[in-house]
Amino acid sequence: MRLPAQRTQTAAELDWPAHAADRTSCTKATANQLRLFLHAGAYWLMWGLRVSMPKRSMWRVAQFDTLRLRLIKIAARVVEMKTMIRVHLPTSCPVQDILRFALGRIPRLVT
Repeated sequence: MRLPAQRTQTAAELDWPAHAADRTSCTKATANQLRLFLHAGAYWLMWGLRVSMPKRSMWRVAQFDTLRLRLIKIAARVVEMKTMIRVHLPTSCPVQDILRFALGRIPRLVT
């Protein structure tokens, strides 16, 4: 039986290759550090999205590639208003309900 810490580490090891953070594309150390920093931020955002899903949902345990392909890489019309941003999804979007749920759980950013 796995301990919770081991389970968390295994989940992180499965999700980390989705970000390709181990690739060093530049010879400069600062460029590679920035790339690693950006990948760590993307990992943190994807983890936050997955944790915000309902507890008994398949999205709560989905790999990051699945979240990226099914929830993030979709066509939508974004309308920026004075006090809010509206995201108009296509009517044929199969995951519209879970997207509305996830977007509703994002805290409002007060500017």
